Amino acid sequence: MAQRTFWKGYLKLSLVTCPVAMMPARSQSEKVRFHTLNRKTGNRIQSRFVDAVTGKPVADEDEVRGYPKDDDEYVMLEEDELDGVALESTRTIDIEVFAPRSSVGWIWYDAPHYLVPDGKVGEEAFSVIREAMKATKTVGISRVVLYRRERAVLLEPRDNGIVLWTLRYGDEVRDEKPYFAGIKKAEPEANMKPLMEKLIKSRTKDWSPDLAEDPVQDELLSIIKAKEKGRKATKARPKPQSEGNVVSIMEALKKSLEPRRS
Repeated sequence: MAQRTFWKGYLKLSLVTCPVAMMPARSQSEKVRFHTLNRKTGNRIQSRFVDAVTGKPVADEDEVRGYPKDDDEYVMLEEDELDGVALESTRTIDIEVFAPRSSVGWIWYDAPHYLVPDGKVGEEAFSVIREAMKATKTVGISRVVLYRRERAVLLEPRDNGIVLWTLRYGDEVRDEKPYFAGIKKAEPEANMKPLMEKLIKSRTKDWSPDLAEDPVQDELLSIIKAKEKGRKATKARPKPQSEGNVVSIMEALKKSLEPRRS
């Protein structure tokens, strides 16, 4: 079942504009969620904002954003000051620049959304923008307000629609060089590489959502079902793998390629 639209606005490229609708491509509705309860009464526990010094609850109208300046000192910002730095339009995705699809690394991608034309009127303009990006192998870069925050976004043509990705900000992505600089460029032995390639090929299959299953959630659901029926579900914790034995890489590869026992 298609998800309900959570954002409507306009897609704009120079003088070409079309109405569009957006839906999150991800869903959290099937995830197991818990509430915190009072064990004695079984009632839910409420969260409240309290003053860290006085311990007294703070009324909604007294809550304000604060930027830490020094220890226990903050610069207070009012809502109208925060609103003043937002985009002039929260309902237009104005594509001002394009980038080669292959030039944007996966690490910048944040959350995916499906972008579709909103009604028959905008279908032609939408398809022109989409097909032009396909032909030039480019993605559009823009900005828009989503989830009450201004975000950089990337638009990627996909089938008959467009996938809009929110992008991580530049200061959110750490430079990989300090992490990878200490890894030595060791060349493996000549006869090891073919064995590793053979192992990889033997375990290669076409992508499907089944490859990204959540076994922990499945176990949680089985525990919940058992407790609903009055049973106590227990599962032995997996034993940690021993790290004491040094195994020859060649022996490990050969053993990995042996037929698996069912």
